[in-house]
Amino acid sequence: MEELKRKALELGIELNEKQLSQFQKYYEMLIEKNKVMNLTAITEWNEVVDKHFIDSISLVKAVDLSGEASLLDLGCGAGFPGIPLKIVFPNLKIVLLDSLNKRILFLKEVIEELQLEQIEALHGRAEDYAKKPEYREQFDYCVSRAVANLTTLSEYCLPYVKEGGSFISYKSGKVQEELKEIKKAMFLLGGKVEDVISFTLPETEIERDFVCIKKEKKTPKKYPRKAGMPSKEPLK
Repeated sequence: MEELKRKALELGIELNEKQLSQFQKYYEMLIEKNKVMNLTAITEWNEVVDKHFIDSISLVKAVDLSGEASLLDLGCGAGFPGIPLKIVFPNLKIVLLDSLNKRILFLKEVIEELQLEQIEALHGRAEDYAKKPEYREQFDYCVSRAVANLTTLSEYCLPYVKEGGSFISYKSGKVQEELKEIKKAMFLLGGKVEDVISFTLPETEIERDFVCIKKEKKTPKKYPRKAGMPSKEPLK
């Protein structure tokens, strides 16, 4: 656990014994469940620490998470970044959303086992929950580690963000190319690219970018479009 503790400290995060224990338990549950369903291709402890745990909580490089805030993790998969963020910042009110019910059932087990509060895991499509008033434009932050085009992700995520809040995309690689194609989407969805934060994860050669998109005005109700459209025909 010293490795996790040390690398978190390099991000300015001091983990206590309870948090370290929660990370350990989460790892054990992840590996056990991974034997019967495909949650992650990354299973070695050191790699999980770097590519899942530290990567998830490195969001602190983009935003101050010390106060009370609401956060939606869209396409949360096996719980990244939402579960690590909740462990480290219990003050956050978090919703995990994923389209695969098996993953959500696993995450509900994790939430119960780790005794996490003010966090819920929802099964459903981004397009559907974005139409519900209790979720639409209700979050300070929407985050996603999903592997999808930035334009597509913005259409899925910005409808959840309240005015003045931010959608933050975990990206790596050709982010500058994607940024060139996002202008029309920003105009239509009510967002503005505020910052791109590039860095290397502690003690690794893993490069990470955070694209921070500010919600400047309400997203028109027709967005996101019906299932599949944002990815098939990105706004350009």
